[in-house]
Amino acid sequence: MTLSLDSIPQPPSGALTLETPALAVVDLWKAYGNNQALQGTSFVLNQGERLALLGPNGAGKTTLIRSMCGRVRPDRGQVFLLGKSIRDPDVLLQMGVIPQDLAIYADLTAKQNLECFGQLHGLRSRKLKERVAWALKWIGLEDRANELTKGFSGGMKRRVNIACGVLHRPRILLLDEPTVGVDPQSRQRIFDMLDELNEEGTSIVLTTHHLDEAETRSDRIVIVDHGKVVAEGTIDHLIESTIGTQRQVTIQASGLLVAAPPGLEWDSEKGRFVCWVDNVADELPGILERIQKVGGVVLDLEVHQPNLHDVFLHLTGKELRE
Repeated sequence: MTLSLDSIPQPPSGALTLETPALAVVDLWKAYGNNQALQGTSFVLNQGERLALLGPNGAGKTTLIRSMCGRVRPDRGQVFLLGKSIRDPDVLLQMGVIPQDLAIYADLTAKQNLECFGQLHGLRSRKLKERVAWALKWIGLEDRANELTKGFSGGMKRRVNIACGVLHRPRILLLDEPTVGVDPQSRQRIFDMLDELNEEGTSIVLTTHHLDEAETRSDRIVIVDHGKVVAEGTIDHLIESTIGTQRQVTIQASGLLVAAPPGLEWDSEKGRFVCWVDNVADELPGILERIQKVGGVVLDLEVHQPNLHDVFLHLTGKELRE
């Protein structure tokens, strides 16, 4: 997607409109010596949207994330929050950033950590007390408020970490791998927390190596590789525009097959037949009948629906890894 400064809806007289993007990344370029980390990266986060940002290691994602929150200055291009450049220091107060590495103090209690980060965000006295009380309830740690965080589980630390980044009620929230190293129950709790924020109007950018998180917990997906956006859209759009919507049917069969069944390919590596269908209910009976006619006995079959994993491999040729 190619954006220009003229294509970003600007709020008239400083007033926001529904068309003003929560976040607009416009033609970012960044090099480290001979390594071109970003090469004209552009995309938009709409107000109230949950966007998953995906990319294999070395794709430029880390540089992109740091550019979005003002920690790296790109060689060219700009980032806008709610129609204003992040070069304006006051604008960055509208963003909350949750880093992948835990950014809490192990020798402080949960409450003390929240008070510390709340003050860094400009909260004072009664407002600070109210927001800390809200955060402890929101993350489900009211009864552990006065315990040192070094004794917390990984999931509890993650929840405190997230709360520290949203005490100031940011309009845009950037989360870098928020569920790394946590158990399934903690993952669910974290996403319940994020859903609550989103329902209250927070726009969210989520980076993750868990494709199931991106597929089920976002409204739209942006995939980057080699410093560029290689695809973006809803999961249905990405599937249809890259690999198509046909289902893959794999069948294991035994018996003395006198010939290969018509319309089926033999996967010698895995010892099974493979075919692709548009409508499983309509086409599968005929496929099974063809196998039987050549002497085959069906032992097992599997229908695979195209998913984000297939799209990612098709576009990047790489697996997502930690």
